[in-house]
Formats: sequence, structure tokens, C-alpha cells
Amino acid sequence: MKEKNYNLELIRMISFIFVIVIHVSNYYCRAYGDITIGEYSFSLLLNLLARISVPCFFMITGALLLGRQESLHKHAKRIFRFLIVLLVWSVIYMIWNAVYMEDPYQIKDLLYKPVEQHLWYLYAMIPIYLVLPFFQVMCKGMNLRMERAFLAVITAAVLFNYISTFLDEKMYYSVPLVGDRIYSYYVFIGYYIYKYRKHVMKGKMIPAGIFVVCMALNYGLTYAATLQDGEHYERLLEYGNPLLALAAAMAFLMLVRLKKSEFNPSEQAKKWIDRFCGCSFGIYLIHIMFLDVYKRNIKPETVSAWIMIPVVSVGLVLLSFGCVWLIRKTKTGRKIM
Repeated sequence: MKEKNYNLELIRMISFIFVIVIHVSNYYCRAYGDITIGEYSFSLLLNLLARISVPCFFMITGALLLGRQESLHKHAKRIFRFLIVLLVWSVIYMIWNAVYMEDPYQIKDLLYKPVEQHLWYLYAMIPIYLVLPFFQVMCKGMNLRMERAFLAVITAAVLFNYISTFLDEKMYYSVPLVGDRIYSYYVFIGYYIYKYRKHVMKGKMIPAGIFVVCMALNYGLTYAATLQDGEHYERLLEYGNPLLALAAAMAFLMLVRLKKSEFNPSEQAKKWIDRFCGCSFGIYLIHIMFLDVYKRNIKPETVSAWIMIPVVSVGLVLLSFGCVWLIRKTKTGRKIM
């Protein structure tokens, strides 16, 4: 059996923590005008840095699943599990929102939009899993030259799609397997970077420099647009933003290329990483409930964002981990998270 790559597990662990930071800091970013400018600046910085997490999740999928072939039975099981998880958690949040949040949801909308906003990830992954067998065959049959050509084509498509949104235009056509969403693009990027990690942009200075420049530009543009609009500007925080995509790719490259001298967890540390990563999907699914309770009882301006974003983020991670760890001790629990 192939040894587990703990660099990928490290990225997974950082990413699911960062997703929680996004949701907590969003609460404060959207309170622009009610909190101080210093608190907003801090919230935006954490929110932007944490946004590399979602692209990294898709990149991990590409790194682990592309470049190899699996039986159709295994693909079908994976898709079926995701459908079960989507159905179960949609029902859970339907009840939660109706009873606790007093925000009823029409069940007929289930096919078109998620019950709770963060469940969009399941809606994004199911189509990717549907085309995954074709992606795997395609990647298996491509040489480096073809991979680079394909990467160039889909990068151009993603750039054009994103720019067209600012012109209030929508493409009549779309590139197969890419469409108007960027998520399958991240899957291929993850595969490409992981496969050629020893050869892509050797050294640390160039990837680190690109990451810092992209983040600084995105922060500056978002901050300026917020000041101009008088409310939190979110367009540049979308995952289709080329600056965010490039920053995420550089972060993924730097972390996946860490040497054993830089990251070599002990056997005990590996057990804890495995435990956390095994619960990461469940943590993602359940943490919004605890965040809803916080948001209903504490307004953003009540306590400083400098204190509450780190404290609430850590609290949600620990509380969600504890709940998921207990739930996953049951057979049913392991099937739904």
C-alpha cells in the first residue's frame, strides 16, 4: 500500500481550519460601518488569507484522484455517498433553519440551491465526481506537452469567464469540463502541481513572492472598493478571481513540496493528523450550527473582532471536532460525515 503523503494531509488540516476562519471573519467583514476600520482591516486580512482553503480542497482531490484509474463501481459508491450526505444534511439544516433560525426553506428548491450556504461544496463536488472517470482516462493518456496545452486552454477560459462577469456579459458557450465554474479547474491544477511538484518553479522565493503580491493586490483592491462603496465589497473574494487562484496554487505548491527536514511529523503527530483529517468533512458540515448560535446572540460590534475572530474560530474547530469525533463512533455517523 502506498504511503500516505502527510504534506497533503497538512494542507487538508490547514484548509478546514481556514474555512471556519472565512465564515467567522465574514460575519465581521459584512458589519463594515458597525465595527471600527481597524477591526474591518483585520477581518478582511484573515478572510482573504483563509480563502486559499477552498481551492486547496479541490486541488487535493486532483492530486489524489487524477492520474490513476478506478473501477466504475468505486466511482458510483463515491457519488452515492455524497448524495446521501447532501440529502441528510439538507434535511438537518432544513429543520434547524425552520425551528431555530426561523427561516423556512422550500423543499422544491433542493435541486437548485443549497439549504444552507456552505452546502454548496457538495453541489460542486457531485458534478466533478460524475466526470472524474473521464478526467482520469484523459490525464492517464496525456504527456507533459498535452497537459500544458490543456492547462493553457482552461486557464484562458477561466480568465475570460471572470473578466466577462465585470462586463455584465455571459458566454453563450463554455469549454467542456470547465464551464462557467472554476472548481474543475482547481482539480486539474492540483493534479498538475502535485505530479510535477519537483520541477514547477524550483525554490521558495518565486512562489512565495507571487503569493504575497497576489494577496497584497487583492487586499488593496478590495479595501479600496469597500471604502468607495461604503459596504463590504465581495466580488474580488470570489474563487474565480485569478489573483486568488494564483495565490492558492502557490500556497499549495509550497506546502506540497515541503521536505522532511521542514515537515516530518512523529508517529504520534501522524495519529492526531489522521484523527483531525478524518473528521474534517464532518467539521465542515456541522460547524455552521454553532456559528449560527453565536451570531444570534452576539453582534459584531459587541466584542472586538481582534479578539473574537481567533477565539470563535478555535472554539468552533474544537467544539465541532468533539461532536464529529463522537458521532463518527457510530456506523451511521461515519456514513454521513
